[in-house]
Amino acid sequence: MNKNYERLIRTFPDFPKPGIVFVDWMPVLQDPASFDQLIDDLVTLVSKDNKPFTKIAALESRGFFLGIPIAHRLGAGFVPIRKKGKLPGTCLSISYALEYGTAAIEIQADALKSDDRVLIVDDLLATGGTMRAANKMIENVTGDIENLFFLELDFLEGGKLINHPYRSLKHI
Repeated sequence: MNKNYERLIRTFPDFPKPGIVFVDWMPVLQDPASFDQLIDDLVTLVSKDNKPFTKIAALESRGFFLGIPIAHRLGAGFVPIRKKGKLPGTCLSISYALEYGTAAIEIQADALKSDDRVLIVDDLLATGGTMRAANKMIENVTGDIENLFFLELDFLEGGKLINHPYRSLKHI
C-alpha cells in the first residue's frame, strides 16, 4: 500500500459527537498522485478474480468518490445508492436501524439485472449496518455481490454483519 495513505489519513476524536473517532481520508483526494494510486490499489484488490464485475454500486456520498473511478477503470456501469427520496423514478428501497432511529437507502429499480455481478463500494467499514442494508437491497435483484472498502475499523467488527465477501485495503 502507498505510504502516502498513512501520511494523509487523519483522525479526529469526539467528532461528530463524544466517543466517536472520525477517520478522515479526504486529504487523499487533494493529492492527485495518492488518489490515483488508491484507485489502482483498490482495482488491483478486486481484480484478482477473473470474473469481471458488470456494475459498481457505491454508497452516498463518500463511496461515490471511489466507486465512480473504479467503475471507469473496470469498464463497468455505475449505480448510485442514495438516501431515500434522492433518485427519480421507481426505486428499490430498504430501511435499516441506526443507533437511534432508522434510515433508508435506495437504487433505481432498473439499474441492475439478475445476471449482474455487483461490487458495492464504500470508503469505510465501521459497524456494517449501512452495507448490510445495501447488500440486502441488491440481493432482491442479484446474489452475485462483493463489497469493497478503503478503510476498515477492525475494532467495530462491522464485517460480521455482511453476508457477502468483502475486502478492505487498510485495517485500522
